[in-house]
Amino acid sequence: MLYNVLKEIYFCLDNGDRRVMDAYNLSVPRYYALKNIGENPGISLTHLSDLMLSDKSNITRLVKSIEDDGLVTRKPREGDRRSMSLYLTKRGQELLQKASAAHQAFIRDRFSEASVDIPLLLEQLSTLKRNLEQQLEQNWPGQ
Repeated sequence: MLYNVLKEIYFCLDNGDRRVMDAYNLSVPRYYALKNIGENPGISLTHLSDLMLSDKSNITRLVKSIEDDGLVTRKPREGDRRSMSLYLTKRGQELLQKASAAHQAFIRDRFSEASVDIPLLLEQLSTLKRNLEQQLEQNWPGQ
């Protein structure tokens, strides 16, 4: 029951995010790639794939796409010319700023009518998240 409710909440949140990002010609993964690169200038593909919980081949394709759109640039890493660092272009920074402002406003609106104790809910969900992460770290299940 809890799992199903959490999954349905995720789908509602993701659907809302998609609707907001459509106005900026962004998919949700493209938005979060820009956001992570913007928050971590010089990030590597490997670190970005870790942050986005995606394999490196998917992130490579995603970054190539946003690079082709002029939103991101790759530069060789200092000390390791084979590895690349990712940076937002001016156009990428401007798009991220607009999309992030719209996303934050949308989030505020969605949760402004919440009739639950938000601090208590956050505390409980944070505890649940930590427990689930600990289970995964213990190679449970199927690993």
